[in-house]
This record gives sequence, structure tokens and C-alpha cells, in this order.
Amino acid sequence: GEVAMTPAELRSGSDRIAYLAKSLTDTDIIVNVQGDEPLIAPEMIDQAVSLLIPDSTIQVGTLIRKITTAEEMTNPGVVKVVLDANGYAMYFSRSPIPHLRDGGNPDQWHTQHLYYKHIGLYVYRRELLLKFAEWGESTLEQIEKLEQLRILDHGYKIKTAVTEYDSVPVDTADDVERVKTIMLNHNLVKSP
Repeated sequence: GEVAMTPAELRSGSDRIAYLAKSLTDTDIIVNVQGDEPLIAPEMIDQAVSLLIPDSTIQVGTLIRKITTAEEMTNPGVVKVVLDANGYAMYFSRSPIPHLRDGGNPDQWHTQHLYYKHIGLYVYRRELLLKFAEWGESTLEQIEKLEQLRILDHGYKIKTAVTEYDSVPVDTADDVERVKTIMLNHNLVKSP
């Protein structure tokens, strides 16, 4: 593959991809696999791209997966997403959303309602990505530290697809060890 360095002041992966997209004038769809998602399967990339191919009105696509454990619900490293009736993201948060007002124990919420986690993979139309870089960080993006909120803040939609595949984001030292174990157990890397 080809590698390109981007300016250090670019804070998000999407800003870095947008910086490079300026020179990709013959490209319509750009895939952004976040660097903290080493276990993204190739099928996940295909699934995300397939959101944009048949419908030119979709500007951004991403994958989500059903939350199945209390640990995922309460872990701020697992980004949660709320969807509208058409599968577009309404909001992303590090907190459990939606909040079950009458729901009792938050550790059991995932068994009482359908909750989704966001997978760190985006597919953009180039033109939207170039706009994204011009907007600068939004207030919600700064609060949650989630770059996709910048898109929602500017009135654009993010189409989602539920994937059967899972990924483990690497945000802590414990996550590194967990991913190493998964990779060793699935023969994705050679043992030391």
C-alpha cells in the first residue's frame, strides 16, 4: 500500500482522510478505517461501501452492531448510536443511549431494548469529506470526542448497516492485550 503523512495538527481520522482526499480528484467514494480498529474484516468494508453504491444521495455510511453485554453498555470506549426508522444515525454518544427512564438496572438495559454500538469505519463521498474538513470541530464533537457528530451538526445524515462482524477498538492498554489475544487465538499473527 501507499502511505502518506498528514499534518500533526489534524485531530481526527476523518480530518486526515479529508486532507488526502483533496488530491484524489478522480475518486468518488473514500473509506476510512479508524486506526484504533485493527480487527476490521474485509467484509465489513464491503458492507459499508455497499451503502453508498446504489444510492447517490447517501453521503456517509458506517456500520453498527447490536450491544449484547452490560460491559459494552457502560464502557465509554464503546460508542453507542441511536437510529431513526430508516436506519440513519440520530446521535452518537459514549454514554448509554437511549436512556431507559423506567428501566431499572442499567447493567440489564441491553436485554430490555435494542442498543447498538458504532464500528470505527466510515465511507464518505469525497465532496462531503471536503466540506467536513472546512467546518472545523463542532461543540458536540468536542464534548463527546466523536468526529461523526460534526456531520450531524451540519444537517447531513449518516446511513448505517447492522453487521454480523465485530471489532474491538483499542483505546486502553487492556484493549491492546485483548486484541493481541484475539489475534493470536485466530492465527492472525505469529506468536512471539
